[in-house]
Amino acid sequence: MHDSLRALASAVAGEVRLSLHDRLLYATDASLYQVEPLAVVIPADVDDAARAVAFCHAHALAVLPRGGGTSLAGQCTNRAVVVDVSPRCNRVLGVNAAARTVRVEPGITVDELNDWLAAHAAAAGLFFAPDPATSRHATVGGCIGNNAAGARSILYGRTSESVISIDACLADGTRVTFGPASTHPRVRTITRGVVDVVRRHERLIRERFPKTVRRNAGYGLDMILKQLDSGTAPDDVNLAPLLCGSEGTLAVTLGATLKLHDRPKAKGLAVIGFTDLDEAIAMVRPMLTTGPSAVEMLDDMIIGLASVNAEYRRYGDLMPQPREGALKAVLYVEYFGASPAEIAGKFEELRRVATDLPMQCHTDAGAMLSAWKLRKAGEPLLHGVPGARKPITFIEDNAIPVERLGEFVRRLREIVTRHGTIASYWAHASVGVLHVRPLLDIHDDADRERMRAIAVETADLARELGGVMSGEHGDGRVRGPLLERFYGPELMGAFKEVKSLFDPANTLNPGNIVDLDGRNPRPVESMAVALRVEPTPGRPVMVPDDVETFYTYDAEHGLDHAVEMCNGAGVCRKKQGGTMCPSYMATLDERHSTRGRGNALRLAITGQLRGQNGPAPGVWSDAGTLETLHLCLSCKACKTECPSNVDIAKLKAEYTAQMHQRTGTPLAKRIMGSVRTLNRLGAMTPAIANWVNGLPGVRSVVNRVLDVNPRRSLPRFSVSLRRVWENASNGETANASPALPPPPEGRGQSVALFGDCFSMYNESGIGVAAKRVLEAFGYRVILADAGCCARAKISLGLLPQAIEEVDATLANLRPLIEDRSVDAVLFLEPSCLSAVKDDWLTLKVRTDKALRERLAAKSFLVEDFLHKRWDDHPRRAAFRPPTQDVLLHGHCHQKALWGAETSAAMLRRVAGDRLRVLDTGCCGMAGSFGYSQDRFDLSMKIGELALLPAVRNAPGACIAAPGTSCRHQIHDGAARHAKHPVEWLAEWLKQ
Repeated sequence: MHDSLRALASAVAGEVRLSLHDRLLYATDASLYQVEPLAVVIPADVDDAARAVAFCHAHALAVLPRGGGTSLAGQCTNRAVVVDVSPRCNRVLGVNAAARTVRVEPGITVDELNDWLAAHAAAAGLFFAPDPATSRHATVGGCIGNNAAGARSILYGRTSESVISIDACLADGTRVTFGPASTHPRVRTITRGVVDVVRRHERLIRERFPKTVRRNAGYGLDMILKQLDSGTAPDDVNLAPLLCGSEGTLAVTLGATLKLHDRPKAKGLAVIGFTDLDEAIAMVRPMLTTGPSAVEMLDDMIIGLASVNAEYRRYGDLMPQPREGALKAVLYVEYFGASPAEIAGKFEELRRVATDLPMQCHTDAGAMLSAWKLRKAGEPLLHGVPGARKPITFIEDNAIPVERLGEFVRRLREIVTRHGTIASYWAHASVGVLHVRPLLDIHDDADRERMRAIAVETADLARELGGVMSGEHGDGRVRGPLLERFYGPELMGAFKEVKSLFDPANTLNPGNIVDLDGRNPRPVESMAVALRVEPTPGRPVMVPDDVETFYTYDAEHGLDHAVEMCNGAGVCRKKQGGTMCPSYMATLDERHSTRGRGNALRLAITGQLRGQNGPAPGVWSDAGTLETLHLCLSCKACKTECPSNVDIAKLKAEYTAQMHQRTGTPLAKRIMGSVRTLNRLGAMTPAIANWVNGLPGVRSVVNRVLDVNPRRSLPRFSVSLRRVWENASNGETANASPALPPPPEGRGQSVALFGDCFSMYNESGIGVAAKRVLEAFGYRVILADAGCCARAKISLGLLPQAIEEVDATLANLRPLIEDRSVDAVLFLEPSCLSAVKDDWLTLKVRTDKALRERLAAKSFLVEDFLHKRWDDHPRRAAFRPPTQDVLLHGHCHQKALWGAETSAAMLRRVAGDRLRVLDTGCCGMAGSFGYSQDRFDLSMKIGELALLPAVRNAPGACIAAPGTSCRHQIHDGAARHAKHPVEWLAEWLKQ
């Protein structure tokens, strides 16, 4: 087999990844499972994907086709060659607006396709309807494999109702198209065989297959029977619907022709609060009489988790609160219509049905998007539940007739309670699909037994009530063992016959749905085998218990839980919007997604990569993991944008620091971490230092010693802010602090300006501008030249040195922290503020935490402080509005932890409608990241995703960016001079 795998690399044009590290990054999906693949192929195009499949067939290698890898039942994990079509097989091939169809490759995501349709005039009024919660990162190929549906399936059905034909590759590499009246000989043969199977099992199909709108267990033989019932001739039967939900076991999708729908001209969303979950479920049927496009439900567990999540708290705050009692459930009721008047009429109908219930009605697109974001994040949010027991994915997809949904919930609650736990509930309530997550500790043998027992009892209950155990998430490893219990041996035999018609050698995702090797059905016990926490039976994986960490992990409930927080949902794999994950957006490489890094860190720290990189390396020195972390920008976006709050920047710093403890720290890193010392030396004689740095010979040495790319400009030095500040105090500038009126009661009239490494020594003019603006508001301004925040050392993993530096800086800041006359400690650089308000609170520094928390509480960006205290300043400064448009690019740490409004709000007070906050992610510079030889190109590519084109397209605008790195990137990438927001405020001051 090893020779065959090595030969695979020469058989395809794309990448073939064989290392253990690369393979294990594809060993998991969004489920409980981990199965090491044989190899990973990233085909250059769909033709290359077909070549890979043909090669594997010729060498008896199993194949697992994969899109976004977000499956919840484990169907994207197998001992097979993974063919990942998402990076390079993602084109739109053509649209026929008149026929309302579009042809696509399998790797394009649902949102990406709909964005493309909206941007092309001929198709602007059309959209692809299936909308799973993962639509930003779920590929069309994955939607076909899983027969994805989503919130609006009551109107549009599942993917199978939106697929006209599928371009596919059979197990032996033969290219075919499954569609209406296909003439390909292989398709004809398979079609006749499938029709024969269906005809012979017609009675059982009618009896056993559920009649629910949503159903996705086994192969969809009922859809073939429906075609025959409608009068379709056997040779004309379309097998494309049968491939939907087949989990890659019948053929490999290479493309599809999809049905499109008209975009609704008007939309409305009502959000209704309940004090009881059963009451919410009971209201679903009456609400369906009003003709909604969707009815979705969330319970109080998800709402509560959102309330303590930095990113999703604001969406939870939109929930309507009952007048009496606690909020226990929320229903989202959406309407599509031809006009706003029709939507208003629907809202009135709903109010008559939902009398006296707290309700919020939205028609604004932004408000509806915000409300929906919480619903879409429901599943990954659950992974933030504290404690050893977590909401486990195994009975999360029951589809029940709506009229019996309330009975199902009551009886399921009895099952869960009898087994000694509780569960979270949320639902596509309009079609009776209930997602349930019991809380269990998957590490615990007793809880694994509970898992199996609950799964069996729940599947039996669903069948008794006329439903099915899977409405859209499929069978995979977790529900496959229950299929025969549901359908019986005869229909399982029919499924096996169908599998044999498509894949007689059993090479396509073998073992899922059916298995041709005589092991069918899998025993119920198998659903708790090959788990992430114990991929090899009898050998559970765990974090070393003897490691002394540099951070505390109390919020994550310990390092062992911190490394398991990534649940594989793949939210980080989005291609646009937000900041997470910059390197994935630029590379589309699983390895460089937040999920890829989370997996790499989990695998390394739990010892699963031991022995792969030389003689007996420790868990903290895996070369493959360090390579994966090398392209992490430490932007902190995952800390908030990931619903599970996986803080990769923190884990990366910890891992790197542990490695340095064992192997030593490279000279270049030590120098880069000492940025304050370097800048202070340069600022002693800035003109000479800038001239010397420009000499070719000197620059060559800098490039070599510090690993700087020669295309990157070096930061320039300025006269230090301390010298400018002292001169201003001696009356040598026009902005000495004037006499002040008494401060408001209980408030000070002084503020401290933290002297960061860059405003102190590289751009001291920004510090002067801040002093001018703050004095205009009536403050005495103290320059806090207290030392470094250690941001550079933290990001580089120099944590022992960072801890020493933080303690020293805190000692210098202590008088300002404790002085009640100092109203605030203000920062110009967002990354420095993020160190103080985030990293300093969990680093194991010696200074007591209470002092650090007091500093964090009184620390702000200058412009944020001016806005938030607008009504309480000693006096109000006067500004003249700008005559040009103002474009603001927020810093990554700022957007991740507090939002770009912390700069935008004050600028808007002055610039009004002329301010535009750019919808940009990371600039790509990220401190020292964008300097290095091998990361410069990626740095610029990240900048080109949104920021640099936006700046170039606004030649007459004022460019504002609070981050030093961001301004540097704009200078190098767009040849524009961006200014700090306080510099613009200083310019706009009325003298």
